[in-house]
Amino acid sequence: MPKFLKYLLIAVVIAILLAISHWIGQQAYTWMPIQATAEAQKVDDLFSFLVSIGAFIIFVLLGMMVFSIIFFRAPTNDYSEGHPSRGDIRLEILWTATPTVLVLWLAFQGVNIYQQLNILGLQQIVQLPTPLESEAAYAIPSGEKPKPAVETIEVFVKQWDWSFRYPNNVISQELHLPVNLRTRLNMHAKDVLHSFYVPDFRLQQYIVPGRNIDLVVTPIRPGKYKLKDALFSGTYFSLMDADVQVESLEQYNQWITQAQQELATNQNQAVAEYTQPPKTMLKSGWYTVAPSQEVIAKENYVKNDT
Repeated sequence: MPKFLKYLLIAVVIAILLAISHWIGQQAYTWMPIQATAEAQKVDDLFSFLVSIGAFIIFVLLGMMVFSIIFFRAPTNDYSEGHPSRGDIRLEILWTATPTVLVLWLAFQGVNIYQQLNILGLQQIVQLPTPLESEAAYAIPSGEKPKPAVETIEVFVKQWDWSFRYPNNVISQELHLPVNLRTRLNMHAKDVLHSFYVPDFRLQQYIVPGRNIDLVVTPIRPGKYKLKDALFSGTYFSLMDADVQVESLEQYNQWITQAQQELATNQNQAVAEYTQPPKTMLKSGWYTVAPSQEVIAKENYVKNDT
C-alpha cells in the first residue's frame, strides 16, 4: 500500500473514532437529572468531554491490539523475541504534551465553573510544611468581595431540617428561587457538618459550622426539585430534605408577599418518626438528637443567624 494511502486510511479511522467518541460523550449524561441551572450545563459539558476522551483512548488501544493480532501474528512454533523498539523524540513529545494540555484545559474549565458559582467562605487554612512557619495560607484572599446577585437567601441547616430566610425576614421550609436570575445562597450549619445537594443543579456544597458559605446559582428551568443533605449526620438523616421551587420572578414576589402574611410552622418529618412507638422489641439505646416541633419565630433568626 502506498504511504499516502496508508496515512489517509489512518486519518479516516481516527475521524470515525472521534465521531463515535463524541456521540458517546453526548449520550453520557442523558441518564442524569435535567439541567436546572446554567452551571449544570457547563458541568455536563465537562463530563461529556471526559467521557469522549476516555472512549477515544479505549477505541485506539483496542484497535491497535486487534490490528497487531491480525497482521503481526508470529508463525507457529516461533518463540523468538521481537525487535526492541527505539526511542522517537517526536513520539515522546506527543504523548507528553497531549496529556499536559488536556489536564490544563480541564483545570481551567473547573476553575471557570467554580468562579461562576462564586463560592466564598471556604478560606481553608493550609499549614506550611516547615514547623517553624506559624502563618497560614488561604485559598481565597480575605479581602475578596462577593459578586452582586439579584437576590440573597439565608440557608439554615441543623439536625434535622432545613429552613430558609428571604428578604423582609420571611421564613420558610421550602427554597424558592426566581428563574433566570443569579441568586446568592448564604448557608449556615448550626450543629454539625452538612451538605447542600440538589442533583438537578449539579451542585453539592459542604456547610461548615461556624462559617458562612456563600455561593451563587442561576436556575434556568422552572419546576420543583428536591434538596438533600449529602452527608450522613445521624439517625434522621434520610428525612432531611426540602422542596426547591424554581418559578418566575412574578410568582416569586407573589409568594414572598403571601408568606409575609402567614406564620410558617416547621413541619419536621423527623418529629413524626421520633414520636412513633418502636418497631422492634429491643431498644438500641443509642444516643440521638431529639427533633423539635416548633413554630418558626422570625425574631430568633433575626437575632441569631447561627
